[in-house]
Amino acid sequence: MEQQPTVEQRPEQTYVAVRRSVRMDAFGVIADRLPEIFGWLASHGTTPAGPPFFRFHTVDMQGESEVEAGVPVDSPPPPEGDIVIGTLPAGRYARLTHAGHPDRLFGAITRLREWAAEQGLEWDLITDPDGVERWGCRVESYPTDPRVEPDMNKWETELAFRLADQ
Repeated sequence: MEQQPTVEQRPEQTYVAVRRSVRMDAFGVIADRLPEIFGWLASHGTTPAGPPFFRFHTVDMQGESEVEAGVPVDSPPPPEGDIVIGTLPAGRYARLTHAGHPDRLFGAITRLREWAAEQGLEWDLITDPDGVERWGCRVESYPTDPRVEPDMNKWETELAFRLADQ
C-alpha cells in the first residue's frame, strides 16, 4: 500500500554513511552497517536528525550498485575509518511512502517512476549505455524503528528521487 506520489522541495541535508558496491541479492552487506553507524554516532554524542536511509548513487540490477547506508545529522563528527560525511543535495524530489515489507519496494519504485512519467517529470539521472543508472540523488528512508515494530510487513519506507532542474 502506498500514498499518492508528490513533488516536494527539500533542503540540503548532511549525513554520515558507509559506502559499498553491492549486488541487490547481497544487500545485507550494506544494510547491516546501520547499527554500527548509530553506535558510532552515539559514541561521539551526535543525535540523528532523521531516519536512516540508503542512497543509491548507481543502480545496476544485473551487477553491483554503489550504495550508502546513512543517517542524517545536523553537525557530524569528523569522519573515521570507512565512515564518511556526505550531503543530500537540495532540490525537487518525487516522493512516495510505501507501507509494507521492503521486499515489495520494487512495485512502489515502478509506480513512482510511472507516475513521474505521466506528470512529464524528468529525473536527475544519467543511464549509461550498459544500462547502469547514475542518480543525482535517490534515497530510501526507513522511519519505522525495528526495535518498536519488528514486523517488517508493518514498516514504512519513503522513496525520494531527485528531479532534474527545470
